[in-house]
Amino acid sequence: MSKPHVVVAGSGIAGLLCALHASATCEVTLISKGPLELSNTSLAQGGIAAAIFDRDSPGAHAVDTERAGAGLCDREAVRVLCTEGPERIADLLGAGVAFDTDAAGLAGGLEAAHSHPRILHAGGDATGAHITAALIARLRAHGQVRVLEHTFLTEIRTERGRVRGVQAITAPPPAAGRQGRSSRGSAAAAQRSVSQRSVSLFADAVVLATGGAGQLYAHTSNPLVATGDGVALALRAGARTADLEFYQFHPTTSAIGGFLISEAVRGEGAVLLDASGRRFMPAAHPDAELAPRDVVARAVAAQMSTQGGAPVLLDATALAARLPTRFPSIHAAVLATGLDWRTEPVPITPAAHYAMGGVSTDLYGRTSVPGLYAIGEVARTGVHGANRLASNSLLEGAVFAHRAATILSEQSVLPGSWACPPGRPLAPEPSRPADHNGSVTLCRPDAATYSRAALQHLMWDAVGLVRTEAGLQDALHTLEVWSATMAPPRTISGHEDANLLLLARTMATAALARTESVGAHFRADAPGAPGPALGAVDTDHGADRPTLVRT
Repeated sequence: MSKPHVVVAGSGIAGLLCALHASATCEVTLISKGPLELSNTSLAQGGIAAAIFDRDSPGAHAVDTERAGAGLCDREAVRVLCTEGPERIADLLGAGVAFDTDAAGLAGGLEAAHSHPRILHAGGDATGAHITAALIARLRAHGQVRVLEHTFLTEIRTERGRVRGVQAITAPPPAAGRQGRSSRGSAAAAQRSVSQRSVSLFADAVVLATGGAGQLYAHTSNPLVATGDGVALALRAGARTADLEFYQFHPTTSAIGGFLISEAVRGEGAVLLDASGRRFMPAAHPDAELAPRDVVARAVAAQMSTQGGAPVLLDATALAARLPTRFPSIHAAVLATGLDWRTEPVPITPAAHYAMGGVSTDLYGRTSVPGLYAIGEVARTGVHGANRLASNSLLEGAVFAHRAATILSEQSVLPGSWACPPGRPLAPEPSRPADHNGSVTLCRPDAATYSRAALQHLMWDAVGLVRTEAGLQDALHTLEVWSATMAPPRTISGHEDANLLLLARTMATAALARTESVGAHFRADAPGAPGPALGAVDTDHGADRPTLVRT
């Protein structure tokens, strides 16, 4: 009997681990939008959190995770993450990941909102790159996974309500230098005029591990490939989504060069200064620079506003002796800007960093569409709630990739088991509320014509760190106009634009529905305590139009 065929889309920690584990019993094809080495994982600096040290425990890790999530985490998902995390760290060590050590063994660092030093790093501030390199080496040595690089997924094909395959486009690699993290352009922009080949693959199951959507915003720490493709594909396939209004903005991205300056730098003792050289975070939160990311990011944005938009300063001079060895990648990037953070503070701004919401799954990555799975940043497992705890993202990718692969492997040896088995309920059936409960303002004259840059600035202004009803209504109207006038996509870049537009509309709809401020979602017109859980989103499948679901 032939093995079932599983298509895994994405080459970050979740996709690579799932492909490796599932290949023991399934035929696996791994699709990567760019080269295998390019993903959000490969850029991760801060590390991976796990309760593996003395005086720490999975329970303490869970408490920290739920506190950061502002009361909206799924407690069982958090329990799974924190109790299974140590086993997944052991898996990574076995796969050849060389985490940093000290005299006592593995070295644990402290980051914002963690009560214990439980953050593992590799290569100082190059944790994601080391994990990616080790897993790719294992994948290639393993030789059991078919790999399709520079392949863009355009459709999840279904038959009678379950997954039957995928449609994709392959194209030559973009020109050198086009795969950075700038928010301008697209990873595929260089491919618009080159020949593209359509690929159809049959699949018994499809696993989305496509990462995030930072390219929605004018400022982001994400690479160019992060265009929200997985969520958009799942929406069109009829899958439910939730919590898309919760998007995390990293507080400290270099104002020169746009590179991320890890949370761990503040964990080591760096502080934030206003234009006059005074610390402002102690007045914003009792934990000061170690407050949850949404608090720090909004405080930075507010301080910048009082300074006429000028960046605030990150002062790491007290760490001068350790910076080159503890943060070698960041140190090199800072020096390349002409500054020396050992002797002077450096300018920083917030940037879009991580999506807490996504495709709704159970505790094994199963979505509401039989045969469709989602793991990693593209998934909404419930682990993060309204705000992700620092360094939990890599752990979530590892834990739920292993769980999804376990289910896929079990089904592969049980005849007739490929129908989606019962699991934890995902979300209620979609409700259909009235449109935005009021009139919408006309789109801004300067936004009458769609462009990637116009979308990114609209999202930054209206669906970014601070949101209002009027701004969200205005944004939704503009997004509807753009969607109605966009031609059917014919290139990879065109498909990216369509995906970004669909996700932007769905996110703005969710943000408008949640009228209170909670976690990473801040409504300046209605700040207050968390209310009922709103904001899960489904689509009107015939019209590709986002509508609201209560969860």
